[in-house]
Amino acid sequence: MGILTLFNDLGLVPYQEALDFQEKLFREILHIKKCNAELPQCEQYIQYNYLVFCQHPHVYTLGKSGDESNLLINTLQLQDRQAEFIKTNRGGDITYHGPGQLVGYPILDLESIHLGTRQYIEKMEDALILTLAEYNIESYKKSDVIGVWLQATDSKPERKIAAIGVKVSRFVSMHGFALNISTNMDYFGYINPCGIIDKGVTSMEKELGYVPDFDEIKSKVKQHLADQLGLEIFKIEE
Repeated sequence: MGILTLFNDLGLVPYQEALDFQEKLFREILHIKKCNAELPQCEQYIQYNYLVFCQHPHVYTLGKSGDESNLLINTLQLQDRQAEFIKTNRGGDITYHGPGQLVGYPILDLESIHLGTRQYIEKMEDALILTLAEYNIESYKKSDVIGVWLQATDSKPERKIAAIGVKVSRFVSMHGFALNISTNMDYFGYINPCGIIDKGVTSMEKELGYVPDFDEIKSKVKQHLADQLGLEIFKIEE
């Protein structure tokens, strides 16, 4: 039996709305952890972990250590492209979210799954790598840069297919990963993704030559995350 984790699929939701939802769950876990630390085991509250999936309308988000100069267009150009720019509290630099991209936000007590921050990130990377392998896309993780990557070929540079950025406070995580499935890749042309200027960005659609089934991929990612992180995932009933 894995760690009890409640799953919620928000569908297409504005970034700020999803961030507010994450922060509510994040604060809930921290509060219960604090209360339980002061109670005997027989009186402790049940503590849930959470996994949230969604897609976002066009938005660029900048991590707390990011460089705003990695956004290559101005406010008017953002408006022309129906995109937002939001500074957020995750790690990492700038990234893009948009329709056709699977965004996952695990809000987890890492102590309950016996993982440090780096191990947790690597487990997320592994789950995405295993998912991509089911579509015959060979990918890998790098020791110096977080994310999931595809090897350079004669005609293509080394390129990122999934980005990861997290915040961990008192062993509780928020934010997570973004896997490009059928994303409009033009939007990446307006930033230096994650502050990197010498590598490319790609999507499953671009690599496969067809649009893969989004819901099928969601299901596979969820299962691989459960396996890698030792979670028992239950869907929240609406």
